[in-house]
Amino acid sequence: MAAKNASLGAADTEPGRGLVKSAERTARIMETLAESADGLSLSGLQERTGYPRSSLYALLRTLTTLKWIETSDGEQTYGIGPRALLAGTAYLDRDPALPFAVQQLESLRAETGYTVHYARLDAPNVIYLASREVTEPKRLVSRVGRQLPAHATSLGKALLAERTSAEVDAILPEDGLRQLTEHTVATRAALHDELEASRVRGWSIEREQNTAGLCCVAACVGYRIPATDAISCSMPLSRASDRELARVTEALRRHADELAGTLRRKGIR
Repeated sequence: MAAKNASLGAADTEPGRGLVKSAERTARIMETLAESADGLSLSGLQERTGYPRSSLYALLRTLTTLKWIETSDGEQTYGIGPRALLAGTAYLDRDPALPFAVQQLESLRAETGYTVHYARLDAPNVIYLASREVTEPKRLVSRVGRQLPAHATSLGKALLAERTSAEVDAILPEDGLRQLTEHTVATRAALHDELEASRVRGWSIEREQNTAGLCCVAACVGYRIPATDAISCSMPLSRASDRELARVTEALRRHADELAGTLRRKGIR
């Protein structure tokens, strides 16, 4: 991470070219904090970003004052603040595809009886834009606004399968595939095999690759080429029999196609 940030910082040594160092560092700080569920100390942020302690502290003080980040534990730990939430909500509010996606998710949940998600590829991750949960006592925590590695989710696999092997390799992180569970696909070769199977089936599947005890299937929403969005159904692994998967994936693909048709008719691209 530090080496990557150093190269990015060097890119703006010439006026008018490359990234603005302070803006780039601010964005990296926000991204780093967003990836941490429990917040990070100044030392923890310095370790992950590689930024000098003095300039890092100055940026943190500014972001705290403006409420983009907030502190806890006697100002020892930093985390995302309310202004970041407002910015994220604004992104959802202006997305023209999202209202139609939410309607489709509600219909899909009613038909399948499972938690459903709508997500977008943000290489090398997927960002969850909408979820509709089942009403059972044991259910998933909503992932809206969160991101997961594309290679570890059925949503990501469905979207990666839309791309060539070379395009997939360019999307994947250079430092290897992050392991979320012991079942997460570990190598590029294994991932490419899974993607080829997804292309043949027309839908993707993952079993416990990001959450223990869960199986998830996904299909692309083909209103863009290549697809950028996908929908998924999550179910307890114990229910994921061949018969149940056949039922759910038939509904999943039908709803994905219906949503794609609606978005194309509305002129949304």
